[in-house]
Amino acid sequence: MSAARTGDGTTGPEWLDPDEKEAWTGLVSLILLLPSRLEAPLQEAAGLTLFEYLTLSHMSEAPEHRIRMSELAYLANGSLSRLSNVVKRFEQRGWVTRAPDPDDGRYTVASLTEAGYEVVVAAAPVHVRAVREVFLDHVNASDGRVLARIAAKLRVRPADLA
Repeated sequence: MSAARTGDGTTGPEWLDPDEKEAWTGLVSLILLLPSRLEAPLQEAAGLTLFEYLTLSHMSEAPEHRIRMSELAYLANGSLSRLSNVVKRFEQRGWVTRAPDPDDGRYTVASLTEAGYEVVVAAAPVHVRAVREVFLDHVNASDGRVLARIAAKLRVRPADLA
């Protein structure tokens, strides 16, 4: 259904056609259902939320296990304040340290400790199993590439929001 005139002369919304509605409904189901299905095994096995695991995982993949907090927030799909709270808990557990970026003191760099690295290494097989069971076992390589292209189009860096 296209835009319609309302009683006051303004234009109403352009309603979704059946294909658009199916695509949107599918995306919403992924957004709402996948996180809990991926988080449950992590909680059970390692006591980690999905966001916490993603934070540790991205740090473990960074050169020298060090990364700017702003980049880590982007990669883990969270706000800087949410990430700061999580990293503060990680610091208390001895998993992460934070320090000013030696190249630019305006930034803070988070560094994964050996203890933090051990946590993510132990949790990784649990997460990979869940990713396969929940997602990869249900799509073929072509589907995966299409989804990756769509995700890249929709991904927004925090700087893009300003």
